[in-house]
Amino acid sequence: MSFEVARGELLAVIGPNGAGKTTLLTMLAGIRMPDSGSVQQQGPNSHKRIGWVPQQTAVYSKLTVAQNLRLFARLEKVDDLEATVQRMLEQTALEERADDELGSLSGGNRQRVNIAVGLLADPPVLLLDEPSGALDPRQRQRLWSFITSLTDRGTSVVFATHDISEAERHAHRVLVLADGDLLFDGPPAELHATSGAAVDGDMEQAFVAFLAAQGH
Repeated sequence: MSFEVARGELLAVIGPNGAGKTTLLTMLAGIRMPDSGSVQQQGPNSHKRIGWVPQQTAVYSKLTVAQNLRLFARLEKVDDLEATVQRMLEQTALEERADDELGSLSGGNRQRVNIAVGLLADPPVLLLDEPSGALDPRQRQRLWSFITSLTDRGTSVVFATHDISEAERHAHRVLVLADGDLLFDGPPAELHATSGAAVDGDMEQAFVAFLAAQGH
């Protein structure tokens, strides 16, 4: 498969279970090597690593928010540790929770910390695997407001999700995967039109109809 992600773009990767969504993200992150092909970054920040936020939180519940950020900032070898931690606290609106243990936070705030860890090195591209899967509707709304603010500042965000309506609401573009193949690359509205589903049908119906038409 071949695709590009523009600066400040919010790209959703959708597909049935086993389609290869997480595999694709781990290859983009450099965690898993592809059998063939390559991942290339272009632009003034192309030397920076791609940020990666897995589905399972990688932070420590017994440490405070600030302690978690300091720990991972050291691992990232950032130039100015304290300034970076402060920037992340401000960017994630967690300044008032800096001294709270992570285990005491809501699911939405824990996910914000998880994303903040992925942003410590100021990556030009951020990869999110099922970022809102364990959140309630209000927490999801706050999280997506935060993610949208990242793209507004120029960060490219690629996220994998099972929530088709979430992809429709937030993504500028969607990739549809099935059995490791890229079946569609375009705006959500175009996927709906391509599917042949009823105009007044929802995105999930369009997605299922599209997969059926493709033999999946």
